[in-house]
Formats: sequence, C-alpha cells, structure tokens
Amino acid sequence: MGIALYNTIIYLYKILLNIVALWHPKAKKFVKGRKGLLTHIEDTLAQEGSPRVWFHCASLGEFEQARPVLEAFKRQYPTYVVVLTFFSPSGYEVIKKKNLVDYTFYLPLDTAKNAQRLLTIVRPQMIFFVKYEFWYHYLTEAQRRHIPLLLFSAIFRSSQPFFQPYGQLHRTMLQCFTHIFVQNEHSRQLLAKINIHQVSVSGDTRFDRVATIEQQGKSFPLVETFKNQQPLLIAGSTWEEDLKVLLPLIQQARLPFKYVIAPHEIHKKKIIQLKNQCNNKAIRFSEIGENTNLATYDVLLIDNVGMLATLYRYGDFAYVGGGFGKGLHNILEPATFGMPIFFGNKNYRKFQEAVELTTQKVSFPIEDTKALATQLEALYHHKKMYQQVVEHCKAYVKKQIGSTQKIMQFVAQLFTTPK
Repeated sequence: MGIALYNTIIYLYKILLNIVALWHPKAKKFVKGRKGLLTHIEDTLAQEGSPRVWFHCASLGEFEQARPVLEAFKRQYPTYVVVLTFFSPSGYEVIKKKNLVDYTFYLPLDTAKNAQRLLTIVRPQMIFFVKYEFWYHYLTEAQRRHIPLLLFSAIFRSSQPFFQPYGQLHRTMLQCFTHIFVQNEHSRQLLAKINIHQVSVSGDTRFDRVATIEQQGKSFPLVETFKNQQPLLIAGSTWEEDLKVLLPLIQQARLPFKYVIAPHEIHKKKIIQLKNQCNNKAIRFSEIGENTNLATYDVLLIDNVGMLATLYRYGDFAYVGGGFGKGLHNILEPATFGMPIFFGNKNYRKFQEAVELTTQKVSFPIEDTKALATQLEALYHHKKMYQQVVEHCKAYVKKQIGSTQKIMQFVAQLFTTPK
C-alpha cells in the first residue's frame, strides 16, 4: 500500500462514517466527538505547564492493557501529566467519566495535518501506543520530531500486512518505533525477518492488570448474598450467540447453579428481554432494593459497566463471550481468580492465552449447550479434577506477571539518556 492509497482510505472512511452516523449510535458518537476536536484539545491544554506523555489506545480493552504501565508511569514520574486518546467511543465514553488520567480525548483522524497539529499542541516527551494501533502520519511525525515512541503488548501473526509483499507502508510504521515490546517469541522472530530489531519479549500487561484486580480485593456484598453459598457461573461479555448456548442450560435447571450474566451490550430493551427468558428467576442489578430477597433468584443480570472484572472473584465457573463471533473477550479476568473457563469454539485461536489454557485443560471451547452442560457436570461432580483446574489456572497467570516492570525499566533508561 502506498501513501496516496492510505490517504484515500482515510478520506473515504471519514465520508462513510458521516453517512453511517445518520442512524448508527456508535458512529454518531465517533463523528460528533471529533467536531472541533483539535481546537478543544488546544484550549484544554493551553494552561497546562507540566511535562506531558501521550498514551493512545484503540478502545476499552486496550486501555486495560495500558493501565498497568500508565499507573506505573504516574507513580514513577508524578510531575508528568498523561494525555490519553482513544480511537473508539466505547473506550472514550467509559474512561472519560472515571477521571483515571489527567486528560482524555478522541484521536483525530490520521492525516498529515492532524498529526502535525496534535503533536504541536500536546508536545509529548514520550508516546505509548498499545497492541494493534498503527497510524502512519502520527508515527512518522513523531519520528521526525525525535519523540521516543514505544509500542507494548504487541502481538504479530504472519498473515498481517507487515509480512506481505504489499506491506511496505506497514513496515515503515514499525520502523518509527523507538522500541517494540511483544507478547511472545514468535512475534519477535517475525519482526526480525523484516529487519525490525528494536524489539523485546516482555509479555502481556493484561496479566499485571488482572493480578492487581485480584490483590485489591474489592467486594460486592450484594453478589455474595445472591450467591448464597451455591455454585456460581459468571458469564461475562456475552453476545446473542453465547446466550443461545447459556439460556437452555439455565431454563432446564440441570445443575444447582446460580448465574451472573454481564452482556457485552447493556441496552435496556435487550436486558429486559433476557430477564424474561430466565423463567422469572432473574433480577437486574439496578433493580435491587433494600428489601430484595436476592437468595430467591437464580440469575443476576449486570446492567452497568465496570463491575465484571471484580465480580469473577465470586465465581466457581466462568463463561466468556465473543468466541462465536468476532473474537473472544478477556479470559484473564476470571483466570486470575482460578476457575474453569468456557467459551465458544469458533474464534478463539488468535488469542494466545486461550490456546495455552485450553492446551492445559483449564479452559474449554464448546460448540453448544450440550457440550457446555456435559463439561460443567464433569467438573462439578469430580472435585479433584476441579481443584486441579483452579490451581493450574492461578499458576498460569502468576507465571506471566511482570511485563510492566520490564517496560518501565526501559522508560527509565530513556529518561536518563541525554538527547
């Protein structure tokens, strides 16, 4: 791909988004959030005199990968302010409300003019990109200005454009990074084949994030009351395809389980529909009142954002959504608490942790309700087998912790090296 074609794609993408925004809520937020964006960023930062670093994430999942490094940076360099940008509304809308960083903005579309202006406004002394984000003009402009540029928690596959005959533009983007921290040795070897050598294998920072969540010990007494000392399956980030597998299991009441379901999308109409499909045994979290007898319900529906990662501490089994669709959601969140993990068998193989945990017989790709029920019953009735899964699951997460420390050691070297 040449730069002219890349610019044309960005231009057409902008036009398409403006059209789709007429009826699609997410696209509407994407477009509305970028109107007058650079002027807004300039006005917001006008009085900010502290040195700055810039973190960029695609969406909410990438922010969870960025968070350990971001928080470690703030602890180590408290005089710096963090400017955080998102490409997707699903990340921006959630994090903006939580005030977790100094400044949160959308990322302006990747044009040469936007890149020049944004970097002039933000004036970052260091830039962090997370996992999959590659924007030609932002990367080349940062390199031209000699701003240290790091990519972390990256993972590469041979099918990606970087490794194809037509991928010269993508290879140019990789050359812009001061250093690339990859999740595994295979990624390092792929990059070496295209002469990208400023690379270290540091692992995945999500392991550090889930370990922190486990250590914080945040509790939800209402969920503990709901569980009522019964086996609990927590189904997180579920889509329609996942619910088609889960609902018959719940409706048949084959096991003496309770269920927590946290849908990926929490539209009120869909939550109410889901509640009606649970044999009048479900309650929405937002409906819980002072006098609600939670012990009488079998299903708790989570109709808010932000609880799920912590809720897994109450689980005995987990089902993680997305495996039947575009891609599996975060299975490390339940893994850190130690439990068997189930997910759809269609689209999980590109996720290293899913493959490794499945190989270790800790996670279980399933094809339908029958397969899920069979595996659940086997683990429920064989306590020794269940306990082995729990122990192997916790050990797997513990072994992978430490990526953030490796990245921050490199950051410290950059800050102490004369320019």
